[in-house]
Amino acid sequence: MSSHQEFTEFVAARGTSLFRIAHLTCGSRDEAEDVLQSALEKAYLNWGRLHAGSDPEPYVRRIIVNTAISRARRHAILQILFTPAPPDTPAPDALPGVELRQILMIGLRALAPRQRAVLVLRFFEDLTEAQTAEVLGCSTGTVKSQTSKALTRLRALIGADLLDEALPHVEP
Repeated sequence: MSSHQEFTEFVAARGTSLFRIAHLTCGSRDEAEDVLQSALEKAYLNWGRLHAGSDPEPYVRRIIVNTAISRARRHAILQILFTPAPPDTPAPDALPGVELRQILMIGLRALAPRQRAVLVLRFFEDLTEAQTAEVLGCSTGTVKSQTSKALTRLRALIGADLLDEALPHVEP
């Protein structure tokens, strides 16, 4: 099988998952499409070396996260982002899932890119601390501290009750 064909099969099999990572990391569908396309271009150029006897997905995830962080930094330098505040007194029992996800996405967008990446990888992709550290190229201690800081900030932004409802498996 040719490397082009192997790459095509990889993208067909894992493309949806990779797009989800990009979308959650970027917070925007359009931005996620651009990030994913850039990441897949880089992966394709290195496919022969990348796919030789190992799982290429962690490497592609890392490209996605690094690209999203770089783009976010570049955008932050070019413009000041307006992030609307979530409601002061939300009624968690009355929030349908769609509104809850929207509030969570607003909160995620307000986080620093690296903190957002840590939360996406840990709680949306269900990666362990060690796997997250590998994707981000940092220590597990850094993942733990970034997770703690990001969750504290997210709780302050959207409220502890909403965060607990949105991410029920996250301990306070």
